[in-house]
Amino acid sequence: MKASRIAAATVVAGSAVLALSAPAFAHVTVQPEGTAAKGGYAVVDFKVPNERDDASTTKIEVNLPAEHPIASVMPQPLPGWKIDITKSKLDKPLTMHGEKIDEAVTKVTWTADGKGIEPGYFQKFPVSLGALPEDADQLTFKAIQTYSDKEIVRWIEVAQKGQDEPENPAPVLELSAAADDHHGSVTPAADDKADKSEQAASDDSDGGTDNTARVLGVAGIVIGIAGVAYGVLAGRRRTAA
Repeated sequence: MKASRIAAATVVAGSAVLALSAPAFAHVTVQPEGTAAKGGYAVVDFKVPNERDDASTTKIEVNLPAEHPIASVMPQPLPGWKIDITKSKLDKPLTMHGEKIDEAVTKVTWTADGKGIEPGYFQKFPVSLGALPEDADQLTFKAIQTYSDKEIVRWIEVAQKGQDEPENPAPVLELSAAADDHHGSVTPAADDKADKSEQAASDDSDGGTDNTARVLGVAGIVIGIAGVAYGVLAGRRRTAA
């Protein structure tokens, strides 16, 4: 009897653990393709799994962080999905490539024009972002997932330090340390420095060649004069003899 009770309790406990851990496998998440460095550009994938057995995901909305507006937001076209971009005015304009930008993308919405994400599948939604903020270690994107049966799941809860993960956590993008060159190319200052170095080397080379030619020319003249003088002296000696 005691053994039966222990076995029953074990089954109940195991079921409870599975019930609590199952949603963790179905979260909407965001991951960079490569690195997402502060101040740079990155392509990130919003991964949306279908956690229902009897409905498909037909719409996904991703809200960009208002506290860290991003000037350039470009989603990649996806077959079977219609993409809508929502822009809003900024309280503080951004500067990008020397131009001021007074509005930015605040939400990207994907709506299925077909079957959507069917049960047992997931979909990645790639987006190019930049420039990423330099004064933040991570970005939080609140997402809303809509199913074909009209059910809505809001992935908007922000995890708090020292507390358990919320039931519906918002996707979080971790930012790495800023790279020396955000765009992966040589800066204009470096180009100018390289050009000046090459010019200096060229000048030194040309100067060295000119100096050598002058020295050889002078030496040739001196040798020629010496030869003439020797010839004159030799002629006088023969005449005197």
